[in-house]
Amino acid sequence: MTYWLLYFALGGVAGVLAGLLGVGGGLVVVPVLSFIFTAQQMPAPFILHLALGTSLASIMFTSISSLRAHHSRGAVNWQVFRRVTPGILVGTLLGSWVAAQLSTRFLKGFFVLFLYYIALQMLLNVKPKPAHQLPGAGGMFGVGSLIGGVSSLVGIGGGSMSVPFLVWCNVSLHNAIGTSAAIGFPIALAGAIGYVANGLTVRSLPPHSLGFVYLPALLGIAVVSMLTAPFGARLAHSLPVPQLKKFFALLLIAMGTKMLMGIW
Repeated sequence: MTYWLLYFALGGVAGVLAGLLGVGGGLVVVPVLSFIFTAQQMPAPFILHLALGTSLASIMFTSISSLRAHHSRGAVNWQVFRRVTPGILVGTLLGSWVAAQLSTRFLKGFFVLFLYYIALQMLLNVKPKPAHQLPGAGGMFGVGSLIGGVSSLVGIGGGSMSVPFLVWCNVSLHNAIGTSAAIGFPIALAGAIGYVANGLTVRSLPPHSLGFVYLPALLGIAVVSMLTAPFGARLAHSLPVPQLKKFFALLLIAMGTKMLMGIW
């Protein structure tokens, strides 16, 4: 029961943060799940694989509500979505296969570096300047593959990469955020499929696992985060979001440092 409560609480926090700050819940879900799974004494060699797979599977559900909300406001550029999705699918599936071959120690190190990178962007308020146009079919496939591959290795919906890229390519911030929310669904779907498929042959996973997706954690996180995300979005209109982003960046650094200390 204690762990169920932790999963519900994690889902609530991830949902509020996603609505309030516009950041994917995976940045919080992955490190916290790794801490919880460690406390549950799950198999050490696969703790981060389970955290990544479960995070992506939960994003698959939460991204639907986000996608619908942005679509209702006309903020999703479906032409960009269609052009980038093939690369997203290939990159994410390939990335999940690569992750299955890597050790938890390596995945933790990679995740911590990514966490520090995102936190630094938030602290410095780095924003790309519109300077280019969207590339052709080959370029969009390549960018999609890169975003999908990295997202699958860190268990996120890709917004921290797709939004800056779209803004850099002269897509308005409003449409970049909405389109990124839509792109999060194929990333989460392909990532969840990849982590399930690549974990099915692993015999030492805990009960109630579907490949590298731990179903109790998925259920607790997905259900509550879908309920709390709209609340976070409403809070965004009444709270000082820029200051909160800096506080959140410091929280990411603290969680990343704790993960880093656990590598050795």
